[in-house]
Amino acid sequence: MLASALLFNNRAIIFDRVASLRLPAMYQWPEMAEQGGLIGYGPLIVQLYRDIMSRQLAKLLRGINPADLPVEQPTRFELVINLKAAKAIGHEVPAPLVLRADKVIE
Repeated sequence: MLASALLFNNRAIIFDRVASLRLPAMYQWPEMAEQGGLIGYGPLIVQLYRDIMSRQLAKLLRGINPADLPVEQPTRFELVINLKAAKAIGHEVPAPLVLRADKVIE
């Protein structure tokens, strides 16, 4: 599932629909797996706001021209697997993938 404000705000509806269809779904935010999705891989939303956006805001408040701000990308990505969600849809997550996960919800 793409990272979009519309999809993120309607995640509860999407989780219910995906679970009722028994579809495995992967989300672009790790937080979504923590909230009921099957797998989430990407940067933490908190990291984006706390590290990158706050640093750029501080530069803007100091008077730097917005055109002079460098483009920054996240440097840390997390893989979160929700085994409860996998069990609910009857999907078995391969053991090597579970071992690579940063966080596993059982």
